[in-house]
Amino acid sequence: MGSPEEFLDTLFAHLQHSGVDVGPLLLDHICHRTATRERYVELCADLAGIAELLGEQVINGRPISVFRLHDPWCFHDRMIDVVEVPAPKPGSPYPEGFEHAEFVVGDLKEFVSRHGTLPWDLEGMGKPHNAEARLRFGAISAKFHQRALADVITEELAAPKQDSR
Repeated sequence: MGSPEEFLDTLFAHLQHSGVDVGPLLLDHICHRTATRERYVELCADLAGIAELLGEQVINGRPISVFRLHDPWCFHDRMIDVVEVPAPKPGSPYPEGFEHAEFVVGDLKEFVSRHGTLPWDLEGMGKPHNAEARLRFGAISAKFHQRALADVITEELAAPKQDSR
């Protein structure tokens, strides 16, 4: 998978240029996309040797795994220990590489309104478990959530399963 440093340097430069101060925000996790289902399986197997699988779910027809690294990446003064790895959506291949980073902002609506002149993608604002807003910078992006992904996964795993009978 390699180091996320170049990706993060580029993303942080775009955020700074856009006037979004992420300094006080938790950089919750980063996402590394895979180009094929086979590469997804291979990368998840590689990560299993250096990380704990927090969960794997099928979302929009493709599996997405989330791992907590045993040895977090250090980026400037931040420690990043959670990596999201989505398989490509059927019929929608992606180039492999780091694609987005996600930050926890607390009050998402207030955060977006504070930066109201930016070209927000608000498609994820209606998500029931962890609404999101996205800023795209070409092939990479920054997402902003109310809660950390690992916390959401822990709650989902602890919730009683509904009997579908």
